[in-house]
Amino acid sequence: MISVNNISVLFGGEALFENISFLINKQDRIGLAGRNGAGKSTMLKLIVGINSPTSGEIARPTDIKMAYLPQDLIHKNGKTVMEEAKEAFFEINEMNDRMNFLTKELETRTDYESNAYGKLIDEITEISHRLEIFGGGDTDGDTEKILMGLGFLRTDFLRLTDEFSGGWRMRIELAKLLLQKPDILLLDEPTNHLDIESIQWLEDFLQNFEGAVVLISHDKIFLDNITKRTIEIVNGRIYDYRANYTKYLELRKERKQQVESAVKNQQKYIEQTQTLIDKYKAKASKASFAQSLMKKLDRLDIIEAEDDDQASMHFRFPPPALSGKIIARVEEVEKTYGEKLIFKNVDLVIERGDKVAFVGKNGEGKSTLIKIINKLIPHGGNVEIGHNVKIGYFAQTQADELDGTLSVFETIDELAAGEIRKNVRNLLGAFLFSGEDVDKKVRVLSGGERNRLALCKLLLEPYNLLILDEPTNHLDIKSKEILKRALVNFTGTVIIVSHDRDFLQDLTNKVYEFRNQQVKEVIGTIN
Repeated sequence: MISVNNISVLFGGEALFENISFLINKQDRIGLAGRNGAGKSTMLKLIVGINSPTSGEIARPTDIKMAYLPQDLIHKNGKTVMEEAKEAFFEINEMNDRMNFLTKELETRTDYESNAYGKLIDEITEISHRLEIFGGGDTDGDTEKILMGLGFLRTDFLRLTDEFSGGWRMRIELAKLLLQKPDILLLDEPTNHLDIESIQWLEDFLQNFEGAVVLISHDKIFLDNITKRTIEIVNGRIYDYRANYTKYLELRKERKQQVESAVKNQQKYIEQTQTLIDKYKAKASKASFAQSLMKKLDRLDIIEAEDDDQASMHFRFPPPALSGKIIARVEEVEKTYGEKLIFKNVDLVIERGDKVAFVGKNGEGKSTLIKIINKLIPHGGNVEIGHNVKIGYFAQTQADELDGTLSVFETIDELAAGEIRKNVRNLLGAFLFSGEDVDKKVRVLSGGERNRLALCKLLLEPYNLLILDEPTNHLDIKSKEILKRALVNFTGTVIIVSHDRDFLQDLTNKVYEFRNQQVKEVIGTIN
C-alpha cells in the first residue's frame, strides 16, 4: 500500500535515517519503537508527506486516504464540539453540494441523447457510489457514537470547543480522524489524555478498523493489544519484527546477543589475521600471502555493535520516617464547583504501606480528592491526616509549574539541603541530566525532561506519603518501568492517579474507582 524506498534524512549533517526501506500493507498494525529522539515522530511525518526525505522516496497510491494525529495540535476556536467533529465530513459535504447542483441541472435539461447529458448521469452515478462508500447517510449518528466512545457526554455536544482543555480537544481531533474512515491511521501518542475506559474503547475500535494503523505509544498494554508488527528505529537503521511489543522485546534481546557474538567472532578473526600479517609481511617468501590477507581485511564488512542507548533513570526514594498506622481518614466528604457536584459521601481509610490507585473517567474528581487530602481546596466533610505523615505531592501540572528561568541544576540546588546538596549532580544524573544538560534552562526542556526534573524534586526529602497525579505523562516505557520499580520498593505509602494499566498492575493493592459522583473501593489490582 505504501512503500518506503531507501530513504535517508539528514539534520545538520547528521544522519537520522540511512537507506531505510519497508512496506506498509493493508490492515497492518505497526508500532514504531525506539528511544526518545530516534526519529519515530519524524517517520510518521515522512509517511504522511508533511516532511520529505533527503534522499529516496515514499510511494503512495494516488487514491489512498491517510489520517494523521500529531502529538502537538493547533486548535481553532468558535465551533461547538459537534460542529468541529463534523468537519471530518468535508468530502461528503462537498459531494452533497455537488450532487444538489447536478440534480438541479438535470431537472432543466432536455438534451437526453447528448454526450453532455450522458456525462452528467455518469457523474451523478459516481458521486452516489462514493457517498455510499463513505457512509454519508448518518453522519450525526456516527459522530455521536465516536464522541461518546471517547468520553464526551451528549450535553457536551453543543458546548464550544474553547471551553475544553487541551486533552479533550485532542479527543475531538482523534474523533475527526476516526470519522473520516481512512485507509491508514498514523497516530502519535493517541492515548495521551485518555482515561482507561476511553483507551479500551479506542482499542476495540482499532481492532475492528479495516485499514492499516501505524502508531507510536508509551502504553505497553495498548501496543500489545493493537500491534502485530514492530518496527524499531535504532542508530539510523530499522529492524522489522512480526510481533507485538512484548514479543518484540524478546526477539530484540535474541538479535542483540547474536550481533554481539558475531562482533566478538569477527574481532577475534581480525586479530588472528593481523597477527599473521605482522608475522609474514617482512619475509620475502611470504610477502604475497601477507598481501592477500591484508586485501581480505580491507574487503571485510565490519559488523558494528549497536550503540543502544541504555541510559535510563535509576533511583530509590529516601527511606521514610515511621508514621502512624492510619495515614489518612476521609469521612462524608463532598465537593462542588458552583452548582456542579463532583462527588459526595466519600469515606475511605488509607493505612501505612498502602499502594492506592485512583481510577475513573476524566472529570470524575480524582485530582480533586487528591487536592482535598493535601488540604489545598475547601470541601465538605472531614479529612484527618495521621501522625507524623509527611506528604510529597506531584501534581498533574507539576512539570509545567517549574520556573523556566532557572537551570536544571538551580531548580534542584535551591531546594536541596544538608547532605543532599553535596550530591545534586549525582541526583540529577540518576534522572538522565548530566554534563551540559544540568545548565539548560527549564524552558527549553522537552515534556519528558520536565517531568523527570519534577519527579527528581521528590527525592529531596524523606516523605512517607507520596501522592502522584499522572506521574508517567511524557515518560517512555523504560523510564516508567524504573519509576514503577522505585515505587514498589518504597516502604512508605503511595496514592497514584493514573490511566496507565501496565504501570498500575502489580504496583497497587487497593483501587478506588470514581464514577457517577461516588467513590467505590475495590480490593486488589487494577486488572
